[in-house]
Order: sequence, then C-alpha cells, then structure tokens
Amino acid sequence: MIDGAEAISREWVPTQAEFDLFAQISGDDNPIHVDPDFSARTRFGRTVSHGMLIYGKLWGLLKSTYPDCRPSGQTLMFPNPCFVGDRVRLDVRRESDTTFAIRATRISDEAVLLTGEAEVA
Repeated sequence: MIDGAEAISREWVPTQAEFDLFAQISGDDNPIHVDPDFSARTRFGRTVSHGMLIYGKLWGLLKSTYPDCRPSGQTLMFPNPCFVGDRVRLDVRRESDTTFAIRATRISDEAVLLTGEAEVA
C-alpha cells in the first residue's frame, strides 16, 4: 500500500540541454528534439520535448513523494507539444493504492502536454 500525499504538483521549465541529454541517454536523437535549425522549418517552429522526458519528470515527482514504489505500467497520451522555455505544471494525483493520474500542462494556455496513468507495485 502507498501512503502519503493525495496530490503533488511542481513547476518545470524545460531546456534544450535537457532535450539533448535525454536524446543522448535514450538514443532518440530525432532532429525534432535536438536540432533547432531543422525544427524551425517544421510545423512546430522549434524543438519539441521527447514525450518520455515529460513522463520521466512526472515519475521523478511521484518517486520523490513515494520512494518505495516501483513502476508496473503506464498509459500515456501526448495531445500537445512541449517546447523549450514552456512553464509546465506537473501534477500527480493518487487514484488508488496502485494507480496515479498524471498530467503535464503548459501554464500559459492550459494545453495538456501529457495525460495518463502510472501504475505502481
């Protein structure tokens, strides 16, 4: 059983250095994430965060409050892109002993960047 806070929230401002480091660690070096010149010519106009970087930030928030939990699964959707310099609100809310609702929202326009559930053991 997970004990502790029912909901936790934190603000995050992603940087290109984080995008680059995540690309290096994950091996996902798609230019949409790491090449500002390439990305400027796309429909986004700038680099876009890896979805799993956002999830990693949310998982880190969950682990900081519930250090003994272990991941057992997740369901994720990425309805809008996350850009360098966006102020992002990371929210984790306990739904049950083994399920957390997770969400990342761009603060400026309330666009949902990630929504889903994290399951823990």
